[in-house]
Amino acid sequence: MAAPVYPAWVSRWVSGQWRQKKRPPVFRPTRPLVLANKVANRREQAGEATCITEMSVMMACWKQNDFNDTACAEEIRMFYDCVAKAEKERKDQNEEDTLSPRGNLSSSKVNKLLRRFPQITRYV
Repeated sequence: MAAPVYPAWVSRWVSGQWRQKKRPPVFRPTRPLVLANKVANRREQAGEATCITEMSVMMACWKQNDFNDTACAEEIRMFYDCVAKAEKERKDQNEEDTLSPRGNLSSSKVNKLLRRFPQITRYV
């Protein structure tokens, strides 16, 4: 009995000739593989709203007293104290070189670091 005759592609597939030689792919970058000296400015994520309770109390007082500031002086003072405290905390947090809540540096901080440590573009 004669051996079965298979199409040519089957013998190539079985012998492994269908595979290309095992070598790394050719990589031709379109730009040089170095970091830029700056990154794009990204808008920071909006933080949590602060002093909402104080603001709503102040507005409710205004509504009850026909928008008279003298009758609501205590609520207005509490609102401004809360705003000043939140602003101070925000400035203190921005002055520190800490990571954002997500663990990333802001674009302004990255640009500041890249200005301090620029990329070497040529060797001496």
